[in-house]
Amino acid sequence: MTSNNKITKTALITQFLFFGLVSSGQNTTVEPSTHLKVQERTDKIFDSFVKIRRDFHTNPEVSGQEKRTSKKIAEYLLSLGLEVKTGIGGHGVLGILKTGKKGKHIAWRADIDALASDHPDVVDFSSKIKGVRHICGHDVHTTIALGIANVLTSLKESLTGTIYFIFQPSEENLAGAKAMLDHGLLNSIDPEEIYALHIAPMSEGIVTTKARNPYADYKGIQITLKNTKEKTALIQFTKELFLHLQNVSPESEFWDNKNLLDPNIGLGNPNTIFKDYITVDSNIAVKESDKKITIRAYLSAEKETQLDFLLSQIKKKFKGSDYSDQFLNSSFYYETALVLNDERLTSLTIPTISKIYGNEHVLPLYGAIPDGRGDDFALFQREIPGVYFLLGASNFEKGIVSMPHSPNFAVDESCIKTGINYFTSMIIERLK
Repeated sequence: MTSNNKITKTALITQFLFFGLVSSGQNTTVEPSTHLKVQERTDKIFDSFVKIRRDFHTNPEVSGQEKRTSKKIAEYLLSLGLEVKTGIGGHGVLGILKTGKKGKHIAWRADIDALASDHPDVVDFSSKIKGVRHICGHDVHTTIALGIANVLTSLKESLTGTIYFIFQPSEENLAGAKAMLDHGLLNSIDPEEIYALHIAPMSEGIVTTKARNPYADYKGIQITLKNTKEKTALIQFTKELFLHLQNVSPESEFWDNKNLLDPNIGLGNPNTIFKDYITVDSNIAVKESDKKITIRAYLSAEKETQLDFLLSQIKKKFKGSDYSDQFLNSSFYYETALVLNDERLTSLTIPTISKIYGNEHVLPLYGAIPDGRGDDFALFQREIPGVYFLLGASNFEKGIVSMPHSPNFAVDESCIKTGINYFTSMIIERLK
């Protein structure tokens, strides 16, 4: 990413700060003294957690190879006195904090893997592993989760219930959650709720999410046809059918990424243009054999059920066309689980954070982020009601922009303190 792009991205993301704020709107009972203790404890341990984060950052491990990372996590959890299980679905780690008193069972999940990247690190404590970097923030996610475990352990006598800390490998290749579940993770624990966060490019101190899907649904649709003498016209018809599914004009402001953060039409405005959309990747692939033609395209939709509906519409349009005899089938050839936040828990947790830490730190999110991103935390949500949060980590005055997967990815490490505070307090309130 060029320096000009970096400056532009910083300026654009800053606009998030001007979005309307979420109203607490809930009659949540909050005990200030408890949350003061959370903040006091977090302040006390913060410097040590910066060191922990930097250790993870300098020793990144890609999906499926998180051996050192998981060992460090397990050692730390054991030092807190938690029950620890390792080797779950590969290098997954489970920490269990039992208060010894009856109550709710709540899980917190953190992903732990890094990414392949040949770009130079932008911090002094750079990666020691050639071609591997933490440019998606999982080192921070892991550190915050360990911090939450530390603070909750320090307050154990005043808490009820059980807290599970799930450290998941292989998120980047979307394999880790399934591996942990297939290994039988939920046979040994019984969480009633599950939560996670992801670093996002808003200003440090900001948190956001929404009920249902914060990310657009993103799938690959495949149409299989008979190969005939009319194949040229048939292929053209199919391509046009795909492209006509798109409901966003090529001239729309939708395509300019800076508008994602625009206060008037961006994701923070209830009248955002980033809702009710369907987009089609213009790179439509065609593969031929003697008997069949396979045509594939990637589609994205803001509404979580829209692409399933389109699959049936494709079949209907073919059946009503001159090419009905050539149509064999339509199917998804690529799909991932969609992050779906539980509506009730979203309506309870966001106001809790807002009430304790201030409305100015909580931003709304409307529509859905339309870039094909996802997270296999969604597979946990299929089994357990949960919420996935986006936590800001940028510091624009210092030139720090926490845009995941960007070559210049960096975080303001104050986000570690913020994340520990916000989500420790949230869990405490959910345990009641």
